[in-house]
Amino acid sequence: MIVMVGIGIAVVALVVVLWMLLTRRLREKYAVMWILIALAVLVVGLFPGMLETLTALLGVQLPSNLLFATAILLLLGVSLHLSWELSQVEEETRRLAEEAAILRSQLARVEMRVEELREALRPRNGHEQD
Repeated sequence: MIVMVGIGIAVVALVVVLWMLLTRRLREKYAVMWILIALAVLVVGLFPGMLETLTALLGVQLPSNLLFATAILLLLGVSLHLSWELSQVEEETRRLAEEAAILRSQLARVEMRVEELREALRPRNGHEQD
């Protein structure tokens, strides 16, 4: 029964990730990671003996301990990666805000200069210039 639940979760995860990828709700670089995770869960669900063999090879006492340790490491990795991505986005946002401020300042100076030139070209005291 538990094997079927694992297989079901893996299949649902694959379908959801592929749907999100096709509807552009998830970028490819993130989809690859989730597809690999779902495939790993599917393989473990289809071949539960592999988990027991891997547990014995690594010297872990119980397969569930190996699963929890793997899940914790995976979550730490995802968290670190997302923190890095967030830092990149914050830096890009700061840079773009600075650039927008500089461009706004330049635009204001150009608009002031244009207005000065318009004033200089307007006829003074009712006399037209030739």
